[in-house]
Amino acid sequence: MSGHSKWSTIKRKKAANDARRGSMFTRLARELAIAAREGGGDIESNFNLRLAMDRARANNMPKENIERAIRRGTGEDKDGAAFEQVSYEAYAPHGVALVIDAVTDNRNRTVAELRHVLTRAGGSMAEAGSVGWQFHRKAFFVLPAAGVNPDQIFDAAVDAGAEDVILGEEEVEIVAPVEAFKSISERLASLEIELDDAGVRRVPNSMISLPTDQALPVMRLIEGLEELDDVHQVVSTLDVTEDAVAMLETA
Repeated sequence: MSGHSKWSTIKRKKAANDARRGSMFTRLARELAIAAREGGGDIESNFNLRLAMDRARANNMPKENIERAIRRGTGEDKDGAAFEQVSYEAYAPHGVALVIDAVTDNRNRTVAELRHVLTRAGGSMAEAGSVGWQFHRKAFFVLPAAGVNPDQIFDAAVDAGAEDVILGEEEVEIVAPVEAFKSISERLASLEIELDDAGVRRVPNSMISLPTDQALPVMRLIEGLEELDDVHQVVSTLDVTEDAVAMLETA
């Protein structure tokens, strides 16, 4: 498993075990609201909403919270704050490019919090368009490796349009062109495969390799940004090695 995949696995586990339950519920509610706003409130026809609901249930989010978030997204709850998805571009130390995806009801607050974390770590906000061109979009799926037939998953994913299937000890990751997202989703659903995560994400066109002692502060900055309530995810051009991940865990 690559350093990037291993780091992603660690971050997902940390999020799942997050003691700040209220903060987690806030993020999950925003994810539900955005998914419902973009694709409607029916989980049978809205794959992203179904995934968001599965994550909310897995984290023991109360049923009434889930339903309220969906109503907010569909517009049935007129009293709820209106959330929007916004992407910000930034630089970490050593020229590492960042794209920060946020879900917010107050852009001014979000920008101030991002700038504070970046400045403290030696990074900075970037002009719109100065970083985004360094990434392209890919569809991805993550599923637990336990209890699945690797050959069956590989064949099904490739037949449905996947470019790569990464078989790790704990997880299987499928990477595909964006246009193959629906066909792969349907194929995995037909096999009754339970997903840990799925969606469309940015992938760097090229990556920056840094010595471990320089990579660690960048990784800590990214984790600091991801701890902000408004931040959904952060992608970077940093080439994350397994050595850097191991050192981050023990630091």
